[in-house]
Amino acid sequence: MAANVQAIKGQGGKGAPASNLMAWQERVDLSAVLRWSARLGYHEGVCNHMSVMLDRTRFLINPKGMHWEVAKASRLIVINDKGETVEGVGRPATTGYNIHTRVHLKHPNAKVVLHTHMPYATALTAIRGGRLEMCHQNAGRFHDLVAYDDDFNGFAQGTDEGERMAEVMGDKRVLFLGSHGVLVIGDTLADALDDLYYLERTCEVQVLAMSTGKPLAIIPTQLLPGLRDFPQRKKNAELHLDAIKEILDEQQPAYAT
Repeated sequence: MAANVQAIKGQGGKGAPASNLMAWQERVDLSAVLRWSARLGYHEGVCNHMSVMLDRTRFLINPKGMHWEVAKASRLIVINDKGETVEGVGRPATTGYNIHTRVHLKHPNAKVVLHTHMPYATALTAIRGGRLEMCHQNAGRFHDLVAYDDDFNGFAQGTDEGERMAEVMGDKRVLFLGSHGVLVIGDTLADALDDLYYLERTCEVQVLAMSTGKPLAIIPTQLLPGLRDFPQRKKNAELHLDAIKEILDEQQPAYAT
């Protein structure tokens, strides 16, 4: 394994090309995101996928069959736009290739694509006409940034389904997939994970509030842009991922190998 890690790093020590070091950091960060997402219960078996577009023909993604809890930087694979593995061992889940590569290629801001069936967000997709309601300050983070695909088409067995999802998503950062799950995109792993985390927290609050049978308290529309566009958002996302990696460095350091 050590030899494989070194090859993937491209001899990532002193004097290594910056592109190799950047690619290795993407692997470490994606591995951390996968492990943390498993810890939070965002995974479903070994069936969901997270990916980073390295360029328009290469995509870093978790291999089929690898549980997120044991993700390692060196175990992630790079696939091309035809779904062929070009770095690493294993292959992507068919639905992972079909969805992720097409969203990466067709969405203007999808450097990172995270797809989960996390419980509370998915619960909203299972409600007829389910929508994220602006009933909590965390919901305001997603004001006018959410698209809805109410037409469940079964498993994504072809790239045409990924293209359809990307078209429905438009230029939004979040897509609720009817009777399925969610897609969250971002220009960095830190941004995408931060959105994924707060999306699930927002949906949890909404589902719990709805369970009381009382009317939701909707935030006035004029306050929502301020909740979405607060200037510390990107820096907070970076701090969030750094804090996660600090915990993993102490508790599960194998994620970065």
